[in-house]
Amino acid sequence: MSIELYVYLGAAVIVFALVIYTLRVLREYERGVIFLLGRFWKVKGPGLIIVVPIIQQMVRVDLRTVVLDVPTQDVISRDNVSVKVNAVVYYRVIDAQRAIIQVEDFRAATSQLAQTTLRSVLGQHELDEMLAERDKLNVDLQRLLDEQTDAWGIKVLNVEIKHVDLDESMIRAIAKQAEAERMRRAKIINATGELQAAEKLLDAANIMSANPQAMQLRYLNALHDIAGERTSTIVFPLPIDLFNALLPSPGERPGGED
Repeated sequence: MSIELYVYLGAAVIVFALVIYTLRVLREYERGVIFLLGRFWKVKGPGLIIVVPIIQQMVRVDLRTVVLDVPTQDVISRDNVSVKVNAVVYYRVIDAQRAIIQVEDFRAATSQLAQTTLRSVLGQHELDEMLAERDKLNVDLQRLLDEQTDAWGIKVLNVEIKHVDLDESMIRAIAKQAEAERMRRAKIINATGELQAAEKLLDAANIMSANPQAMQLRYLNALHDIAGERTSTIVFPLPIDLFNALLPSPGERPGGED
């Protein structure tokens, strides 16, 4: 009798273990890819599902957004400048079946693809573009990665270039270039100001030559400015026209014709 009891208890434990092993719970962000005797059957979840032992196998897939930190890559730009670039990639699985069947390890595959794409895309641009057009490069990287991972059931949501590191010699060269650019702009602004001032002086001279009264007003204004100066020496500017009345006419000069 006791032996039969042990047999029944053993059978009950085995059945209970099989039931526990058969029942699986998948969270809201998880899906289970079910294989029946090695062949794909269906995708289940979330919630409580049944997986028949031995006959069926299940692979869990997380559908949440994954943050992938791309390791630092050595990139040679189109103008032959060596830089170190790293980035971060945001992606998520949108098709659990393809993510498991079409690629052996979609996480490793996405990481390697992100590294090679980062080097190839940035190598087609010059250093100035890497530093000034980072948003455009992010969009290009995201588009290329998304196109290549679509066959794996993966959606690349965003790509962000974090750092573009240069060596010390290149940093000094860029600083000198920026300083030279600032000096060039300053000279252009100065020359433009002088050109505009010369044009205004020419306009003023034309107006005064056409209107003698304006010249007289300018003369009086100059006298007023001189009177306000606290100096011991006062210089009175006299128009040359005042001396015309004092000078003899050509016919009255000695040696002139009658």
